[in-house]
Amino acid sequence: MITLSLEILLISILAGIVGSVLGLGGGIIVTPALTLLFGVSIEHAIGASIISVIATSSGSAIAYIRDRITNMRVGMFLEIATTIGAITGAFIGGIIAPDLLYIIFGLLLIYSAFNMIKKKSEGAAGEVSMSPAAKKLRLEGSYYDKAIKQDVPYHAGNVYGGFSVMYGAGIVSGLLGIGSGSFKVLAMDVFMKLPLKVSTATSNFMMGVTGAASAGVYLLRGDIDPHIAGPVALGVLAGATIGAQIMQRLKSKTIRLLFIPVLVYVAVQMIWEGVGLTK
Repeated sequence: MITLSLEILLISILAGIVGSVLGLGGGIIVTPALTLLFGVSIEHAIGASIISVIATSSGSAIAYIRDRITNMRVGMFLEIATTIGAITGAFIGGIIAPDLLYIIFGLLLIYSAFNMIKKKSEGAAGEVSMSPAAKKLRLEGSYYDKAIKQDVPYHAGNVYGGFSVMYGAGIVSGLLGIGSGSFKVLAMDVFMKLPLKVSTATSNFMMGVTGAASAGVYLLRGDIDPHIAGPVALGVLAGATIGAQIMQRLKSKTIRLLFIPVLVYVAVQMIWEGVGLTK
């Protein structure tokens, strides 16, 4: 049992680092690792994954908020779309075929991955037209980029596009019970034209709010095993703290190169599930 806990701890540290750097919460590594490597049931793996999301957010939020990389106004605004979408997903569960949604959103992720490949720069504030909605909601800010050693001012564009993507992500989460970290990042980076570091940091913040709201449900169901969730939480928390420091010293182009293959992987998995190849 001690050896198993130690192995889970080490895997979780890696998951925390990746989740913190890319804004994905760590669940993309924790869930398959627990089920495939350690033979943990999918229910307990998902329960531990929820804990990993909260731990990733907690571990990186302090550093990101302290250094003013997280845009909390953007995060809370988009959280409205996710929440409404999740409620919608719960209501339309018996109307829309989940398989079709898997395919649609898988294709959307692939489309977004190609857009990220074509995107050669962060886009300075002057290159992004500020929409009236962004101006009214004050969705702008600046942060000090430690990699290029200069302040980076920015503002949001295409607020309605980003809000729509987050609403769709909420529907998928509520209907299929999957995480939406990749959708959060692409909504801010591809659609709202925010700097990738801001998108990653804000995604981490948002997932902590979402994870905390749903953790109680998993706990009441008995899906959170403390023998599994304990080392996952400790490992991911440590990894996320390390990842927050690593992310700030990476160039945005490097983060983008790391994020794109993960995005394609998630897209392929969704399409694979949608066409019934895993059934």
